[in-house]
Amino acid sequence: MIRTQSRRASSPRRWNYATERMLTPEALAFLKALHCEFEPRRQAILQARARRQAAIDSGVRPGFLLETQDVRGSEWQVARPPHDLDCRWVEMVGPADRQAIVSGLNSGADCFVADFGDSLSPTWPNVIEGHSHLHDAIRRDIDFVARDGRPYRLSFNLATLVVRPRGWHLDESRVKVGGKPMSGSLFDFGLHMFHNGKELLARGSGPYFCLPKLQTRLEARLWNDVFTFAQERLGIPHGTIRASVIIEHILAAFEMEEILFELKEHASGLVAGRWNYVFSAIKTFGRYPELTLPDRGDVGMTVPFLRAFTELLVRTCHRRGAHAIGGVNPFVPGEGDSDIRARAIEAVRSEMERESHDGFDGTSVAHAGLVPLARAAFGAVLGADAHHKDRYREDVRVGTYDLMSLADTGGRVTRVGMELNVCVALEYLTSWLRGRGSVAMYDSLEDASAAEISRAQLWQWVRHEVPLDDGSVATPALYAEIRAQQVQRLTRRVGNEDGRLDAAAEWLDTLVLGDACPPFMVGITGAA
Repeated sequence: MIRTQSRRASSPRRWNYATERMLTPEALAFLKALHCEFEPRRQAILQARARRQAAIDSGVRPGFLLETQDVRGSEWQVARPPHDLDCRWVEMVGPADRQAIVSGLNSGADCFVADFGDSLSPTWPNVIEGHSHLHDAIRRDIDFVARDGRPYRLSFNLATLVVRPRGWHLDESRVKVGGKPMSGSLFDFGLHMFHNGKELLARGSGPYFCLPKLQTRLEARLWNDVFTFAQERLGIPHGTIRASVIIEHILAAFEMEEILFELKEHASGLVAGRWNYVFSAIKTFGRYPELTLPDRGDVGMTVPFLRAFTELLVRTCHRRGAHAIGGVNPFVPGEGDSDIRARAIEAVRSEMERESHDGFDGTSVAHAGLVPLARAAFGAVLGADAHHKDRYREDVRVGTYDLMSLADTGGRVTRVGMELNVCVALEYLTSWLRGRGSVAMYDSLEDASAAEISRAQLWQWVRHEVPLDDGSVATPALYAEIRAQQVQRLTRRVGNEDGRLDAAAEWLDTLVLGDACPPFMVGITGAA
């Protein structure tokens, strides 16, 4: 039997209504079918991840797979994209909340990615209301007036809707089958497909997804089987579902062709992850002191291991007829020092121009203010073309060493960098505990990836007692000193009346000072 369990919320009537309208008996039956069919395979994948990490910790280095040489060496293509996924110059990413959905669909971007993962704190109201808002937005029944009196209405020309479910590692603990929690991935996918799959088709679009946190081809195979099962169960033509995969784990970079192959008839492209990719490199190889990375400000997309990854991604996608999309730029244009803003905008423009010249078919942004900038950068290169998949980048030659060249990053580890990581992690975790998964900090709209890389770098530096630029050493004692200072500073800035900042500090201590670097920050507390 499937059961649901609610958590507290600020507006119980609203989320109770959302729960009742979304979790109908028929929808619950579909979710149960997904769980019974695929939960054992999900658990096997999570166990395989743990075994592979243990092997890497013991000295086994990754590489391209010998058993899939025939996949990489043979000729094949992914399915042609549907009409509303053919041009993807600009994709805006935001949480699946009502205001963000309306703003994203109206943004002028080609696609809006409604995120149930990194930019959404997974409280029950956030999750279930997010699905309810998507239901309304697809039917153009989401107009509302905000508390400040500002009206939000859908315009005539909307971005194509894409949904990003949670990763395979996350449970939806409030929905249980036989006493066991559902997969957050299957819950998000299943609820959206059940309520909206046929409706999207009737409106000339389709159910499109963006898949996060994959590490191997077998995880992509599981998704493909989920898609096939759902289409058959719901009476939707095979191949209707389309999915892009975010390559945000360094191990997935070795299997990009295989991931596209497994999703072939459902694949629409690959997205180059940013901070999550760097975070994955730290947590995967964190026990190797020679692979320690510098301040994240020195880990730009042009350092050798990231440059190799992005160029290989473009070559792989275009060889297989798939879109190559750049990672999310989190910059938030706004008021403040005009010179600083101008320099920041110029840096964003330069990065978008580099992506377009490298062969990417589009880029991702977190703020609507960057949409015109991105459109101009890609329009200058693509002109009247929707993409440049015919640019095969045969000049690119990337091997195992290139993807593993973390030691060639350069840069420094500084006390300022350590202080910034503590501050960013604390402020984000506090906001996350307060139910906000997307937070404006230091001219950026940060999501969970900001906290992940911050806490992972702190763990790596403290574990290896890395020397800092001021002559001190990153020790547990120095971390504790900086953390105490930042708690005091953030108390004045974001408040601590509810005790959430103290809880975030304890949480960060667990993440930074443990013997192992936890694979994900979510899941080791009951915060969700």
